[in-house]
Amino acid sequence: MNHAFLILKRWMALLACAGILSFAGSRIEAADEAAKTPAAETAATTAATPAAGDAGHAAANVPGHGHGGEAKHVSFAEQFGYSYLTAYMFCLSLCMGSLFLVIVHHLFDAGWSASIRRVTEQLSSLLFPWMLVLLIPILVLQKQIYPWLSLDPAQDHSLAVKVVLFNPTAFNLFLIALVGSWGAIAHSFRRWSLAQDKDGKVEWTRKSRVLAAAGIFYFAFSLTLGCFYLMKSLQHQFFSTMYGVYYFAGSVWTTLATVYVLIMVLSRPGMPLEKVVFKRQQQDVGVLFFAFTVFYAYIHFSQYFLIWNAAMPEETFWYVRREYGSWKWVGFTILFGHFFIPFLLMLNQDIKRKLFLMFPMAAWAWLMHYVDMTFNVMPVLHPEGLHVSILDPLLWFGMTGFLAVMFWRNFNSAAPYPLRDPRFAEAVTHHEIPAAGGAASHH
Repeated sequence: MNHAFLILKRWMALLACAGILSFAGSRIEAADEAAKTPAAETAATTAATPAAGDAGHAAANVPGHGHGGEAKHVSFAEQFGYSYLTAYMFCLSLCMGSLFLVIVHHLFDAGWSASIRRVTEQLSSLLFPWMLVLLIPILVLQKQIYPWLSLDPAQDHSLAVKVVLFNPTAFNLFLIALVGSWGAIAHSFRRWSLAQDKDGKVEWTRKSRVLAAAGIFYFAFSLTLGCFYLMKSLQHQFFSTMYGVYYFAGSVWTTLATVYVLIMVLSRPGMPLEKVVFKRQQQDVGVLFFAFTVFYAYIHFSQYFLIWNAAMPEETFWYVRREYGSWKWVGFTILFGHFFIPFLLMLNQDIKRKLFLMFPMAAWAWLMHYVDMTFNVMPVLHPEGLHVSILDPLLWFGMTGFLAVMFWRNFNSAAPYPLRDPRFAEAVTHHEIPAAGGAASHH
């Protein structure tokens, strides 16, 4: 019965994949037909609604974009700013995804993840001071990165209706406050966890659970506002109620891949987590990684589906821009690389326990998430198509490498796992993976 149910689930998954491919193919065909007469359709759209006029006005004022879609000269400051922003959004994903995993652990009073919690605590603690320090170049180069900062709200309706939030003062203050508050929350969890290592008092767990209960709401609201400011505001006319969830889903997906590799490496013989992390934790992190593969695809496809079918110019122009030139193929790369490849490979649960297979998968997840961030950021600077600068890999590897050094330094400064967590015994005893059709053993 279980075998038949598993086969049925896989067939349903494959049918869903086929449906998505069919829909995507029909949309690309429609876009190709529309591209044959871009000038006439643009004029008609602009004349039809004021919002479309705002979108067209902004397209003519973004860096590197000229009338008619041709590329203009891009200065070093602009290229550096956009490449830096792409790398920053990638690294912020890892930190915020880790903070979410810490919050969820305390919110649900989880037992299985107690022994791996110190890894996510250390990753999220990079938010302060390092992610706040790394925010400085974005604040310094903000006028080279964000076109709306150079626009007059009186001349741009899309900016005027958002001017309460979209003004230079709010932009700077909110970003500093957001990253600072994320760091404060992350360090509170870590500080209480380390305090519990010393005295074993249950009050530290209680404090963490209270903070998690309130923090999950603040996390959702603040992450949405943060990615609106940092990434979505590159094209300030764009409206999407799902953009924050879209960034969140990709962030947790990439973080789970990273955490998986870390705990697999750290649990090898002679490593700090050898005696506290077992196949069950590895399996569970792999299952969560698989689950967020599906969740990300659902959110991204839903945003595209709803926006394209509504056919509102202040929404659809964002996707139209990303179906021009080679950006169309970048979109297809995300479709297959971010969803289909990891989804189909991880259908087999045995793969989730094999490092030699999951390590390349995690590296692939990093690449796909960076491509996703590029797809969000770079079409504003290079509307004619994908343009890879030497600054892109330099800043990406440089920033992630720096944070990796800071992570390892902090990780080695304390116990590698919570020594006296009330749930720790459960984490190290309920670890056997059940046999087919059986139940987990409890020692």
